[in-house]
Amino acid sequence: MRALLLLPLFAGLVCTAIWVAVGLTGDDEFAWLNGWVCGPFLVLAGLPFAFTRGLGGIFGGLPKEFHGAPIGMGTVTGIARTGLVVNDQPQLEIQLRVDTPEGRSFPSSARQIVDLTDLAAVQPGATLPVRYLPDGRVVLATDAPQHELQAALNRVQLAKGWMTPNQLRIAEQGVEGSALVLSMTPTGQTGDGRSEVRLGLRVTRADGTSFDVAQDKKLPPVAVGQVQPGMVVRVRYLPHDESEVAVVTSLVP
Repeated sequence: MRALLLLPLFAGLVCTAIWVAVGLTGDDEFAWLNGWVCGPFLVLAGLPFAFTRGLGGIFGGLPKEFHGAPIGMGTVTGIARTGLVVNDQPQLEIQLRVDTPEGRSFPSSARQIVDLTDLAAVQPGATLPVRYLPDGRVVLATDAPQHELQAALNRVQLAKGWMTPNQLRIAEQGVEGSALVLSMTPTGQTGDGRSEVRLGLRVTRADGTSFDVAQDKKLPPVAVGQVQPGMVVRVRYLPHDESEVAVVTSLVP
């Protein structure tokens, strides 16, 4: 599929080379007006495709040095337009505070062409998964499957103290279900800006029965809106121990 998407670009480059060769070796000034003039137009048509695919694009996704790099979670601290626009989609310079599963934090930035419909998700406070190198360079982890992203998020939360070892075990081994948020009471704020809340949840089991549980959780500001009373959230729980659940919230609002 990638080869098919790139075919116009490759064909355009070949035709352009022939067009230049014919024009240079022709006998008169009109030698440039030949059938191979279609080459530059094919190149112009293919280049936007190459740029708009960005990190997860048709050129194989991430830069080679980031293949297999560990995944961390980057909290957006600022955004700015670079001035580059491809097919009306702006390229953003995204400033991040990156947290790793080992508990390390460092500032970094990533450049990414962002679809206009996704701009609302790339705002200060949002969490974006990134692949990072030892020197601090990062790219958005657009290649990673959802289960890998969730595992990395869980490990980061454990390292930061936002999740207990038991909650991690529930998140990794528990049964998935849904829960109605009965109540959400703010109880404080952590030093890094997270909101401490106490959730009252009514969890529905796979057989349709339910149980109630109270759950303390430390949430980023963008996630507080996902656990308002009356909302339904995804949870994981252990059938043999329903005293605690792991609440699954989205990385971005």
